[in-house]
Amino acid sequence: MTVLRPNVSLVIPLLNEEESLKELHQWIVSVLQKNALSYELIFIDDGSSDSSWEVITALRTLDANIRGIKFQRNYGKSAALQTAFQEVQGEVVITMDADLQDSPEEIPDLYRMIAEEGYDLVSGWKKKRHDPLTKTLPTKLYNWAARRITGIHLHDFNCGLKAYKLSVVKSIEVYGDMHRYMPALAKYAGFKKIGEKTVQHQSRKYGYSKFGLNRFLHGPLDLMTVAFMGRFGKKPMHFFGALGTLMFLVGFGFAFYLGVDKLFIHTRGVKLADRTEFYVAMISMLMGLQFFLTGFIAELVGRNSSSRNNYLIEEKSGWD
Repeated sequence: MTVLRPNVSLVIPLLNEEESLKELHQWIVSVLQKNALSYELIFIDDGSSDSSWEVITALRTLDANIRGIKFQRNYGKSAALQTAFQEVQGEVVITMDADLQDSPEEIPDLYRMIAEEGYDLVSGWKKKRHDPLTKTLPTKLYNWAARRITGIHLHDFNCGLKAYKLSVVKSIEVYGDMHRYMPALAKYAGFKKIGEKTVQHQSRKYGYSKFGLNRFLHGPLDLMTVAFMGRFGKKPMHFFGALGTLMFLVGFGFAFYLGVDKLFIHTRGVKLADRTEFYVAMISMLMGLQFFLTGFIAELVGRNSSSRNNYLIEEKSGWD
């Protein structure tokens, strides 16, 4: 029996957005019906303390295409997205925020870019933002760093409005605060056609922003984690071993120079312990050894991981 997939799976994580949900739902349904797109709409209540879940439940009685997930407590946006990605069935998966700052009018074009133009992922770009300067300036710096480190030339990595091919969200794992780096996760999973679309950014109509200053600390740390895991997640010795070997050789070179100098040149000169090169040599060799052992232990841990031989297969031919 063939299962008919909806054209679009809309994934909307939320926290205390009771005022905006009805209006958002009406807007989404209006746009999708006008463009003849079948859909499923998944709301993830990330531990709201207001009546958001009651609103979702009420909407569910009016629209059978709505599905809801309620967390026991606040786990964060990445947990909400990962949970929803395990459930989605649509041909194209679109994520957006629940605060009405993302416009549903963008959905048809995002769908077309995935379904017809063959993009694996399309990220929104809020070219004109309705946010205070204290938010826009750090965001520009963050996006510049993300472009340099990941090699993905997007203007707005953190835009909540994104579209994905279904196989993308089924192939990546989102955890911690990694939702900021979905394009990088997709790239490291082997999905290369990543695009960008300029999208409307609405002024906040209800409530207040749920993101605090801690994102400016966590963001760079998560970026380094994503970049490292993408490149060396399955081969940590290639990073730690190479770095350790280099440092050990530098230290050994200093030690060799000091030995030759002491034995054949300045035999009665300054003591080795009084020379700066002696401590550089010792520290370099010790740190090199530690890095090498770190890589070795990481390889042992990886060897015992249940996912060590999980590789993404795009398609097969000749198999029954």
